[in-house]
Amino acid sequence: MAINSRIIASGSYLPEKVLTNNDLSLMVETSDEWIFERTGIKQRHIAANNQLTSDLAYQASIEAFKSSHISPKDIELIIVATTTPDLTFPATATILQSKIGAKKAFAFDVQAVCSGFVYALSIADNYIKSGNVRNALVVGAETLSRIVDWKDRNSCVLFGDGAGAVVLEACEPDNGIIASSLYSDGDLNGILKTSGGVSLNQKIGFIEMSGKEVFKHAVDKMSKCVQDSLLKAKIKVEDVDLLIPHQANQRILSAVATKIGIDQNKVIVTVEKHANTSAASIPLAIDYATKNNMIKENDIIVLEALGGGLTWGSIVIKW
Repeated sequence: MAINSRIIASGSYLPEKVLTNNDLSLMVETSDEWIFERTGIKQRHIAANNQLTSDLAYQASIEAFKSSHISPKDIELIIVATTTPDLTFPATATILQSKIGAKKAFAFDVQAVCSGFVYALSIADNYIKSGNVRNALVVGAETLSRIVDWKDRNSCVLFGDGAGAVVLEACEPDNGIIASSLYSDGDLNGILKTSGGVSLNQKIGFIEMSGKEVFKHAVDKMSKCVQDSLLKAKIKVEDVDLLIPHQANQRILSAVATKIGIDQNKVIVTVEKHANTSAASIPLAIDYATKNNMIKENDIIVLEALGGGLTWGSIVIKW
């Protein structure tokens, strides 16, 4: 019998420290007006010095388990999407596994930058659909503040820290994840990258981005991949109830929705308060929408993201 996977619980965590645009104006030559007009961002959360990515992932995961009938000891698969792991190795997912006591699970990380959660969710879905596991914990967690050059006003205003988690479970084929599309183009790796790496120079490096190029590719590629996923799912654009995009900046969110033909009122937006949290942004937005009763049973939800690589993808869910 055919099997799908569905999200049965979500959780999120944002570090206590909030860095506003006005705070940033004391650090670099910028202003609240300049940042908000170009990005839609008002503030971002910053992890404490003693907080690791796995700590943020742990908090989000525990919150997700609180609203799930599945406990950590029953989870069979853990995938953490992150571009800011605790260590070069082992995987942050295995560190998280230990912290939550998920002895039954196998765990690994996915590195697709801002597309990481979409990639990780699709992988977990395929593990469940194949019958290899019955459930999974999928987490997007980032401490991007550790790889931001706080002297670069063009990039430091964009990013923040946070984590979001979802619990997946096998379900009947009429609901759950019904289509996904994943893509990458390594020829475009230079327009969004870091200046460091283990093999390159044994440094972490800072985020480097060609903003205009990223914007152009984000709007074009995300809109096309959403259309591809809707075609696979045999669902019309007008039947989509909510679009939950990667929260890069407000201009990209609006432009993608317009190009797809989805009403702006159907777009979940958290970028104003969270900024760009890379792989964490979509699960944070899912949890925000869930907690605010914005998602109803049987709603058609579309997730979409683009990140460094370039990587991009979309998922269609019947909630």
